Amino acid sequence: MRKRQAGHIEGPPQVPGQPRPNTCCLCWCGCCKCLWNEDRIERSGRETCTKMDSIEATDEQRPSLEEMGSWARSFEMMMRSLEGREIFREFLRSEYSEENLLFWLACEELKKETNPVAVDEKARIIYEDYVSILSPKEVSLDSRVREGINQTLAEPSNLMYEEAQLQIYTLMHRDSFPRFLNSSVYRDLLANRRRTCLDT
Repeated sequence: MRKRQAGHIEGPPQVPGQPRPNTCCLCWCGCCKCLWNEDRIERSGRETCTKMDSIEATDEQRPSLEEMGSWARSFEMMMRSLEGREIFREFLRSEYSEENLLFWLACEELKKETNPVAVDEKARIIYEDYVSILSPKEVSLDSRVREGINQTLAEPSNLMYEEAQLQIYTLMHRDSFPRFLNSSVYRDLLANRRRTCLDT
C-alpha cells in the first residue's frame, strides 16, 4: 500500500510567486565538451550540481519569437525555458507520458538536496512514484539501471537516480521531442506568437 498521495510530486516545487527553473543539457553520450558534460565531470567532488541558477534570470521573461524558433533546433534550449518546459509537459500529457518530465524534475530536486533525512524521503517518494512496478506513473528504465537503483535504495544519495534521469532525458529528446515539434501544441503557439509580433 502506498504511504503517500501521488499528488505530492505532480510538478516542480515552487516558491510562491516565483517558478523554480529546471534545466539540463543534452550531452547524453558524454562525448562532447558541452556545458552539461563539463559540469558533470566537475561534480565528482561535490554533493550537488545543477545549472538551475544559471538560467534563473532568463526564466523571468516570456520567450521571444526567435527563442521559440530555437527550440526546433535544440532540445536543450527548450528545456532552459520555463515556458518551453510547460508547453512540452502539456504535449507529453496528451501522449500519456508526462511522468517522464515529472521524474526528471523530481530528480533535479533530489540532486539539490543536502539534508540526509530529506534525501532519504525524496528518494523513496521518487521510487514509489516513478520506479516501482506498482506505480501507475512508472517510467521506462532498462533492467541494468533499475537494478542499480534497487541496490542503492537501502542507502539513498542525492545522485542515486542520475543515470536513470539521463536515460529518461535521452528518451524524451529522441522519442517525444521530434513529435512535439510537429504537434499542433508547438506549431499553433509559434503561429500565435508570430501574429502577435506582426500586430505590435
